[in-house]
Amino acid sequence: MSITNTYAWQPTNTQIEATRLYQWMKKLGFSSYETFHQQTITSVDWFWDQAVKELGLSWFHPYDTTLDLTRGIPYPDWFVGGKINVAYNAVEKWAEKPETRNKVALYWEGDDGTKSSYTYLQLNNLVNAASHGFEQLGIQPGDVIAVYLPMIPETVITMLAASKIGAIFTPSFSGYKAYAVATRLQASGAKLLVTADGYYRRGKKVPMKEEAEKAAAKAKNIQKVVVVERIGNNTVENDREITWETLTKNESDYKCRETFGKDPFMIIYTSGTTGRPKGTVHTHAGFPVKAAFDAGICMDLRQQDTLFWYTDMGWMMGPFLVYGGLINGSSIVMFEGTPDYPEPDRLWKLVDDYQVTHLGLSPTLVRSMMKYGTSPIEKHSISSLRLFASTGEPWNEESWKWLYVQAGNSQIPIFNYSGGTEISGGIFGNILIKPIRPATFNAALPGMDARVFNQEGQPVTDEVGELVLLKPWVGMTNGFYHENDRYEATYWSRWKDTWVHGDWVVQDADGHFTITGRSDDTLNIAGKRIGPTEIESVVASHEAIIEAGVIGVPDQIKGEVAVAFAVLSPEWRNIAELKLEIQQFVTNQLGKALAPGKMFFVNDLPKTRNAKVMRRAIKSAYLNREAGDLSSLENPDTLEEIRLAGNR
Repeated sequence: MSITNTYAWQPTNTQIEATRLYQWMKKLGFSSYETFHQQTITSVDWFWDQAVKELGLSWFHPYDTTLDLTRGIPYPDWFVGGKINVAYNAVEKWAEKPETRNKVALYWEGDDGTKSSYTYLQLNNLVNAASHGFEQLGIQPGDVIAVYLPMIPETVITMLAASKIGAIFTPSFSGYKAYAVATRLQASGAKLLVTADGYYRRGKKVPMKEEAEKAAAKAKNIQKVVVVERIGNNTVENDREITWETLTKNESDYKCRETFGKDPFMIIYTSGTTGRPKGTVHTHAGFPVKAAFDAGICMDLRQQDTLFWYTDMGWMMGPFLVYGGLINGSSIVMFEGTPDYPEPDRLWKLVDDYQVTHLGLSPTLVRSMMKYGTSPIEKHSISSLRLFASTGEPWNEESWKWLYVQAGNSQIPIFNYSGGTEISGGIFGNILIKPIRPATFNAALPGMDARVFNQEGQPVTDEVGELVLLKPWVGMTNGFYHENDRYEATYWSRWKDTWVHGDWVVQDADGHFTITGRSDDTLNIAGKRIGPTEIESVVASHEAIIEAGVIGVPDQIKGEVAVAFAVLSPEWRNIAELKLEIQQFVTNQLGKALAPGKMFFVNDLPKTRNAKVMRRAIKSAYLNREAGDLSSLENPDTLEEIRLAGNR
């Protein structure tokens, strides 16, 4: 029997009262989360004023007004007149305090087992050195520095140094090839590119510099290229290149620039369906505040804790790891490698070695770990863990239960978390003062006025609808970089003063939310709407299947029909009888109309670096159509197998 509608984790009164969220609510005079949440969306300026105070943010000059909506809801002006710098709040202020300067800020481990750690004082000194170096190269406040680096310490140092001097950084996924990097270099107008000679992945050296050189050649705006030596293959090729060692010779103090809260500090690009990535613009008092609030207050991250999120700096959760962790004075873990190399226990060994308290991962990553069973976990102590966190895609119940029951021994709550790059964090989460159900969200997070609308723009419960937001929030992207018409068309054009997020969501009568998929992924089979995740969850629950991806394709009779791609467990063979068995299995669960019309077994599904299945890539390959921007794919070779399936 499904346990989706029953609680899996229920906090005790002691656990509830120990959370930062509960203690803060109590200080503000609230005992009910529902009452508190209503106040946070009724008086959003009051709420975010209280939030930055609770986080203990340091301002060079206090703000005069918390929120100004003179330009309308799509363009809120937060903390008007306030001067702040994210680099100061993330590192320098902790380095100045005797009680925190020698606390570890960053643990780093390479794919090859190389390890290093940096206290807040040491990290601040390295940021100062990079700040001097960037300034010597002529980088001015407001200039853009492109970051095309693997998950190494220099990546964090570059980001923080850019902020310290008042510049803007734009991170790119480390697995991109030259075309994708060049597209972002050109779109951002970056003057400087920081890259590496390469990185290690599954024991092999992956070159980066060659791709960086090709990208820089296409982007005439790049004036200098800084190269970090990681794999021992760094040679300066021309006058435009400089080594990281040369850049960072001067570790003397650097006075942090006093930037306004509304000044941009990061442009982070998201893949676009039409091939043009969207440059979301984030400010010093935007993304960092939202990330720190969600990590600290909602996920209960404290100074004594250690946060590890398996991600890449080109994805939103990379900067979230940095600012969500460091602004709260916590330790963070950066990992260059893969969770199951050289052995399937690598992820759990990291948890044990660094005494990780908060572990962030994706449902797809969990499904890939399930095939190894629990023996890799049992090799290590994970008693330090207080929280699993998950984002990137909806859960299916089987993998959620495996993580909670098998990996976490039914003791560690799973903070299901969903929002986006444009959000700077989460819309929904599993707050730790309420019980948690499998694969759902128990609340809209504080300050997030989330509703579910039907096609007529009316709020609905217990039925699938569009996720919308009716109030602005700190961290909301400040438009798209040089493309505000596109920004308005993407989020604000359907209903007046309403952010349409692009997710299909069901809200239960008791306030729980379930994401069924992206609204542009939703299948409409003979008038019946269904999210692909619902079908994928059923397919993946069959004992022969590791994971599944479902798309909708045109059908003359039904309008659209589901096509499923599934990865078999090693002990099963690809036979016609098994396909029929699984199709019948899905029919028994969902009904004949919603069962996949066709099913294909494949060796792997196309995924991004953070293990998110890209259905758009599956669909374009199967239908032999133009795919748009596929530069974020980790394994593009999988598309040929899918393309061949479409030609059968």
